[in-house]
Amino acid sequence: MKACPRCILNSEIVKHIEFDEKSGLCNFCINYDNLVEKIGDEKQRSKWIADKIAEIKHYGKGKKFDCILGVSGGVDSTYLAYWCKKNELRPLIVHFDNGWNSELAVQNIQNICSKLDFDLQTIVINWDEFKELQLAYLRSGVIDMEVLTDHAIAATITQIASKHKIKYLLSGFNIATEAIMPSEWVYDKLDWENIKDIYDKYGNDKPLKTFPHLTFKNKILNYWFFKTELIQVLNYINYNKADAKKIITSELNWRDYGGKHYESIFTKFYQAYILPQKFKVDKRYAHLSNLICSKQITKEEAVKELELPLYNSQNDLQSEKRYVLKKLTMTEEEFDAIMKRSPQSHHNFKTEKEKWNRYFKIIKLLKFNFK
Repeated sequence: MKACPRCILNSEIVKHIEFDEKSGLCNFCINYDNLVEKIGDEKQRSKWIADKIAEIKHYGKGKKFDCILGVSGGVDSTYLAYWCKKNELRPLIVHFDNGWNSELAVQNIQNICSKLDFDLQTIVINWDEFKELQLAYLRSGVIDMEVLTDHAIAATITQIASKHKIKYLLSGFNIATEAIMPSEWVYDKLDWENIKDIYDKYGNDKPLKTFPHLTFKNKILNYWFFKTELIQVLNYINYNKADAKKIITSELNWRDYGGKHYESIFTKFYQAYILPQKFKVDKRYAHLSNLICSKQITKEEAVKELELPLYNSQNDLQSEKRYVLKKLTMTEEEFDAIMKRSPQSHHNFKTEKEKWNRYFKIIKLLKFNFK
């Protein structure tokens, strides 16, 4: 085993990890440093975000909303809503309800909107369709079951932005806490071809009629004609997760879930049970390594965190497992049999890769002819 001297990733945890010959640092730490350098020093970041705030306000004059913010009830999006209010922005708050919200998530979102006086638009998905998609992903054995929710959120927000003619989309994604994630643990969230093919092979015979999605054509048209702008605000302010929790707890009565993305019951079960048991993946290694790189925790604190169980007790695990399987209308025997099957790569199914390759070849050709 070869380990990184800075973070807690090593060659046993991550298959495709590389180490710098001189520093010994892993490629994830080096990539993190490059991303931080790319967005500039504190002075450059402060100027950039101040200019962007002014731009958003100018664009939104005379309109009810000047931007859109998707919220889950988690730390990052909740703090971003608080930041919007402090900077006198007028976001339309959008929440995507996929049927797995915890009671805490619902309460946190209600607190955000009531205390900050923001309008909330909740999109409730067709549960029967979404359930069949999740079952198809379970049966297929692919690793990234969160693709479905993340894709639908992106499609929903894009559609709402187009309807209301809102250009700016604010994102809670940030380098400080989310830049490190091994590529073999996740998949492209926007690949509609991949989603369709997995469903066609492992879902039922019913066509997908209501699931929000972005086709390859949708993405091209959005880029060339509507041109929404995604702004990762938290990269341009001094964002510290522990400090953010204190602020939103005090100001918005926010309550903690006890884990990253645990505002969703399914996400918690997926990250704390399905990933470690079937795929031998514990995402805490990536999340904690990220916090080490951003100097929000020490390596020693990360190691202690890893010693904690993913579930507080076996009773908690069994209770949550029963709830998830009942909601998915799946027997424990069927689920356990699926868990024992070998994982399958997303790349065993259709992807949009060839379409993008053709697109970029055409763009290159057009540029060459234009010159």
